[in-house]
Parts: sequence; C-alpha cells; structure tokens
Amino acid sequence: MRKFFRIFFLCSLLTAIFTVSAYAAEDTLKVGLRYGSDAMDTANLQNVTGYGWGYEVGYFDSARNFVALGEIDTNEISMTVSGGLGDYHVQLTDVFSTWTEAEAAAAAFDGGYPAYVNGSYRVRFGAYASKTDAAAAQALYVGTSWTGPDGKARPFSSTVTNPSATGVTVIVTGTQTILFQFDCSGAMNLALHPLWDGGKTVTWFKGYKYYGDFEYLRTTGGNLSVINVLPVDDYVKGVVPYEMTPSWPVEALAAQAICARTYAMRETKHKSDGFDVCNTTNCQVYYGVNKATAQSDQAVEETAGLCLYYNGKLIEAVYSSSNGGASEDAKNVWGSEVAYLKGKLDPYEAMTTIPSYQYSVTFTLDELTNILNTKGYSVGQVTNVYVSSLTATGNVAAVTFEGTSGTRIITGERCRTIFNGVYSGRTVYSQRYTITGGTGGSTSGSVSTTGGSVSLGDSYVISGSGSVGRYPGGEAYVITGSGTEVLEITGGTASSASSGGGITITGTGNGHNVGLSQYGAKAMAEQGFSYEEILQFYYTDITIEKVG
Repeated sequence: MRKFFRIFFLCSLLTAIFTVSAYAAEDTLKVGLRYGSDAMDTANLQNVTGYGWGYEVGYFDSARNFVALGEIDTNEISMTVSGGLGDYHVQLTDVFSTWTEAEAAAAAFDGGYPAYVNGSYRVRFGAYASKTDAAAAQALYVGTSWTGPDGKARPFSSTVTNPSATGVTVIVTGTQTILFQFDCSGAMNLALHPLWDGGKTVTWFKGYKYYGDFEYLRTTGGNLSVINVLPVDDYVKGVVPYEMTPSWPVEALAAQAICARTYAMRETKHKSDGFDVCNTTNCQVYYGVNKATAQSDQAVEETAGLCLYYNGKLIEAVYSSSNGGASEDAKNVWGSEVAYLKGKLDPYEAMTTIPSYQYSVTFTLDELTNILNTKGYSVGQVTNVYVSSLTATGNVAAVTFEGTSGTRIITGERCRTIFNGVYSGRTVYSQRYTITGGTGGSTSGSVSTTGGSVSLGDSYVISGSGSVGRYPGGEAYVITGSGTEVLEITGGTASSASSGGGITITGTGNGHNVGLSQYGAKAMAEQGFSYEEILQFYYTDITIEKVG
C-alpha cells in the first residue's frame, strides 16, 4: 500500500512539474550551512517523522534542476568522506544502464551497493583498510559467476579501487552499512531530495529543520560542505523568524521578508564556495523553520516574490537592529555613495520598547593604546580621544586618537568597530554616540528648524532628572507652538577630550545605521504603517516589484 501511495504522489508531482513554469530552477537558492573550517567529515540527515520515507539521490545540473539517479528507502542517513570507512573497495567491471540494475546486481554480493562513478552506474562491495584486505575479499569470488539483471549468468570480474579525493559515501546513520557511493571526481556534487507523503518535506540537520534539498560539495581531499538547496521563499521563511521576533506585527515581518528576499537574490559573494548565501550574520541568519510561526509564514506568503528595486535593479537591502535615532548615508559608513541608502532622522524607534537601546562603555588610555596597536593604528601611548566630526544626521563621522607619536583619524564604520573585539564584554554598538571623560569637551555644529539655524557650540541642556550640563551631541529637541520637534543636525564637528584615566562612550542603537531599522519597522507597524510605507521610509526612491 505504501508503494502505491508513493507512486501516486510521484505521478502527481511529475504532473505539477510539467504544468508549472521553471520557477523551481530559476529561483532556487543555495545556502551554505557548513563550509570552510566548519566543513564536516560526516553529515547526518533525517526526514521528520510522519513526513518522509527516504531520499532520491542525484545531483544538480548547471540550471539547478535536480537530476535523480535512484532512491534510498531509509530515513536516517549520513554522508561521509569515502575514506572514512576504509579506503579500498571491490568494483565489478560491469557497467549498468540504470540504478535499478546496479541495485539488483549489488544484492548478489555480501556488503554490495550501487555506485555512480564518473557518470556511470557501477557496483561495489566492502570497505577495506588496505589494498591487500580488498584483494583478499576479491579472491573469494574469483572463478564464480553471478546472475545479471538480464537473468543470465555472468563470470565474476572486478578490480580493487579507491575513490577519488572528492568521493562521498552514504551510510545508514550509526552503522557502517554502505547504501551508495558517489564519485564523479568533482565534476558533479552529490545531492539528496527528501521524499514525502504529500506534504512539504521537513528534514533534520544538526538540530534544525529545513525545507528543500541538500548538496554535498567536497573539495579535493577535504571535508564536506553542506548546502541547503530550496526555493527562495522557503529560505525566507527560515530567515524572518531569526532576524525578527516572529510575534512582531505582520507588516514589520513583511518588510523584513522583502529585505531578506532582495538580499538573497542579489548576493554573490559566496559563489566561489559553491553557494549563494551563508547562514550567519555574514549574510543573513538562517536556521531553517524551527522558529517559524503562522504569522511569520504569512508575512512571507503575502509578499511572495516581491523585492526592492532602484532604477530597475535589485538594491542592496541592508538592515540593522536599530539606528539610535537616525539612519545614515552608506557613503559615511562604507565610503561609497548609494542613491537609495540615505540617512534621515528616525522618529519611530522612540515609539517602541527596544531592549538595551542605550549603552555605555569605558576604556582606559592604556586599553585604547592596546586597541590601536592590535588593529594596526599605533600612535604611541594614547593621550586623548574625541569625536571630531558628525554627519548631517548627528551620527559619528570621525574619531580622533592623539598619542605620544602621532594622531590618527578613524572614519566610517571603523568609528564603531575600532573599539570592538579586543576587550570582552565591551562593545560600541552603533555610530550614534558621544565620548566623555577627562577634561570633558564640547560639541559644535548647527541644527535647522523651520525658523532657521541654531548653533549648539556653547549650548547647555537640562536632563530629564533636572541636572544642567553642556550639550553632548546627538539628537536635540525644540519646543514650538505645535509641540516638540527633533532638530536636524546639518553638520559640524564634535569633540570630547580625554586627558585623564580614560573615556566613556555613551550611545544608542545597535548596528551599522544604514537602511532599514528592524525596531523602527516594528514601531512603524505598531503605528499602523504598511510594509510599503516602512520600506519607502528607510530606502530612498525605491520600488517594490515581483522578482524577474
């Protein structure tokens, strides 16, 4: 009965494939789950109980179409480098036309299994530690015959072989039972397509559940890179609940879904690794569908296929957790002008609760000296550090380090990252901050209102607790006849000198400040804005269109 339903569903699938466009191949994404130093000598896979009955084995062609070679009727399997169970195997000299023929022939030999070797179906048996051991096993069959797929007796003829340095062996997890070997000398990579009982297949890998297929890329002599291959929208369902809290308003999740989809469709930096995007913050966080909810899936489905464009081209849809009160021009962070990544004051973040929105971190001058030396910016013993320039939206544009042997001005994103990674637990989270300490300092510049420009160089402010102090930089507000307004900083410089024991950096926000603020999107959604309005606020002059 199970076989009947399998055939029925496979027939239904084939009908669907031939009646639908080539969406699956054209919009299929390859996501690196394990690669480089994280590549694996053995990678387990398991169909989720109640859904799957095994896997089709095959490979992806150049158009990313899955080419099936045969079927493994086992749910829990592991892929391992071919030498992991023994470097030598006995291989029949016969070449077979189909998987079925090779599988039937393999059954005639103790420990036999089908293999796909450089484009041909073969039969191998055993896995031996040495060529001598393999030859001894081979000798047991010399002079015998076996019944071939055509029902006729065939004389036993074989060679002792060891797979190429790109070979992959499929075994039953937790055993040494070999199910299949794939050995195409790197010309093609082993791929697995989970089979299903009529629903969307979900497969376990390293504690996470994934949609789609899996590809195993083995560089010569190395371990296995594990790649998840799936439709873009299924991938986005695994990004949204990790990049945003899945209980947030649907419109915020929808904005995130469009950003994630746009980023993935445009990204190419991992092409040389054999995939499109990775699954970490180096690209976008992606750990399958463990955290997906009906709400996060709804956000993806309601925006299916939508991406962000500028002048007809996919944009670089960058985003960060929060901007601290103002986004920033890409040029002021990364050095290059990007027409759709323009900074602006952001009034929305203040309308929602943001954990750890404000931060403060202190460094001694000795620690600052060590930081500069570690990162290759030595100025001798640091004697003074201050913010020396602000952007038009009040973010830090430059930080000056003065020392006993010179001065170093740090600009762009390094204004944030220069302080990070040397001392555990002390991080500057954004480019919206002030520096205080030692002799104090002042911030100069101007802000514009409807009434003109106001200089802040010698301004003093009253804090929420009633204390009076010199204006520290960042956002300023003015009370007008129509209420409280944020003043727009139009430029200038800021300084907060430190000539004593160290400095304190106090700021708001978390991230690079460019593009979408995730918490800002949440706040806008809570205020009733649509995902279109959210995206058009954070990206300048963009359009939202179906990919294609």
